[in-house]
Amino acid sequence: MYSFKKLCFILLLLIACFNVAEAKKQKKKKSTENSQSKKKLSTSRTVKKKSQKEPPEIKTVALPISKIERSSLSDTSNPREVIITSAFKPSLKTAAKINFTAASLLADTNKLSVNYKIPSQNLFFSYQPVPIKPIALGIDSVASWQNEHFVKLGFGNFSSPFAEVGFSFGDRNSSSIAIHASHISSKGNLDFQQFSKTGFDVLSIFNTQSEHEWTAKAFYNSNTQYFYGIQPSNPVLTKNDLLQRFHLVGLELGVQNKQTGNYGLIYHPQIFVNYFVDNRKASEVNLIAKLPFTKSFSSLYAFKMGITADIANYQAPLISNTIKINNNLFFIDPTVQFKTPNFKLNLGIQPSWDNNQFSLLPNITAEAKIKETGLNAELGWVGYFQKNSYRSLAGFNPWIQTPTTILNTRISEQYIGIKGSSGNHLTYQARLSLMQLYNQALFVNNYTDGRSFDILFDPKIQNLRIHGELGYHIQEKFSFIGAINLNEYTNLATYDKAYGLTPMELTGTLKWKISKDLQVKADAFFRDGSNYQNKLLQSQKLNPAADLNLGAEFSVLPQLNLWIQMNNLFNNKYQRWNQYEVLGFNVLGGVVYSFK
Repeated sequence: MYSFKKLCFILLLLIACFNVAEAKKQKKKKSTENSQSKKKLSTSRTVKKKSQKEPPEIKTVALPISKIERSSLSDTSNPREVIITSAFKPSLKTAAKINFTAASLLADTNKLSVNYKIPSQNLFFSYQPVPIKPIALGIDSVASWQNEHFVKLGFGNFSSPFAEVGFSFGDRNSSSIAIHASHISSKGNLDFQQFSKTGFDVLSIFNTQSEHEWTAKAFYNSNTQYFYGIQPSNPVLTKNDLLQRFHLVGLELGVQNKQTGNYGLIYHPQIFVNYFVDNRKASEVNLIAKLPFTKSFSSLYAFKMGITADIANYQAPLISNTIKINNNLFFIDPTVQFKTPNFKLNLGIQPSWDNNQFSLLPNITAEAKIKETGLNAELGWVGYFQKNSYRSLAGFNPWIQTPTTILNTRISEQYIGIKGSSGNHLTYQARLSLMQLYNQALFVNNYTDGRSFDILFDPKIQNLRIHGELGYHIQEKFSFIGAINLNEYTNLATYDKAYGLTPMELTGTLKWKISKDLQVKADAFFRDGSNYQNKLLQSQKLNPAADLNLGAEFSVLPQLNLWIQMNNLFNNKYQRWNQYEVLGFNVLGGVVYSFK
């Protein structure tokens, strides 16, 4: 009995050992199969591209049942396994391709509407005298440069010979020289009513390789007239006693840059030297130096600066002693400019030294464009000096006596106005100004016989000025310019009237090229009489005056033209200056020969 129990115990022990060994074997087998499955899966994922015709790869994963599940089963000798089979098919996304079709474009039947804004070719002219500044002409590279010359000769009534010549030399690249000379004289019906004018000038322009342009001008002018405005009661005077002759010799030099360069700087320094002398040995030497420049920071902002030195020395030998006057004027005008297509603003000042007397003058202007009207509105407050010299005073009134005092006129002006164009041909401008004139020059007849004029300087005059212009232009075929100036001189500090100054003047100029061989021109003006003093020192006024001039020029040969000029068609013998009657109707005619 004891042996049988012992034999059963040994048998159960052997079965248990066999089951344990079999379980370890199955576990080792499953571990080997899992590692091989993971290796195959990793290898399959490294494949970049397979053919679509390959059969799908089948993966089998054996997952063991957990220990809890195995313990619940009655048979532990053959544990259960779950087999999961999945299909994996690697592929690439189909790339998009651009297909080109070889087909011609369809014809576009729609019309494209393009609007072109062509600016009107209008010019604005001002009747205020301004200095002539030579400007380089941009030569068309297609056209060939040709030097042209002309000789103009003529003669008229009042024993009036006329001659004028002009020559040009040089080329379009390096230099050019222009020579001009003229002479005219007349003799009227009154005693000693005669004059002559002779002028000669040479203008040279040189271009350098450094993009600079040099200008040089030398000139000479001679004006001869006589004091014929004498009264019948005057004593007998010789021709030499009434002679009034002026000579002017001058030289001008200047340089300017033609390219702004990298710094946006534009400069144009100039030097003027003049020597003016009369037949009584009164002389004046004048030196003017100008240094203007502009610095542009952008298309909107710019800074302008000008430095001017005007030095004059005047001497007049009189019977008692010799008068010596130094008339010097220095000023600078820094200005900041803001500019857009529709608005322009200048903000500046002008510190000035007039014979060591300091003045700070304003320089503020604004201009705005009113859209879709072609109208520009402008306003400003400006101050400036009018340099008076023996030369400028004699140019305004050739009958002046040798001056004993010379003062410069300081002007302060506040203005408002409009200007613009209408259509393609009509231009207009209007301005209302309130002006203060300090040391304004006035002209009164000498109290002895009245044939010469003394110069007086009023300390302060107020002037209300109305200025208007109207122009009509059709290319180069027709042009008309009319202007009006109204001056109301009031609140004079010393004198009763503004003697010698014109209160109203209406002018007009017409040029008409009727055909290729014929062109006409006309000038007309109407002037209100100025105030003057009679022998009793009483204020009186001259009669209004009207004048009309008409001229024509036409071709008779390819290089020969005939011309005629008729002045004072109304034969109105008016007086611009008291006691000085102008010539009546006069006519000049002659020929013009042009050659190359």
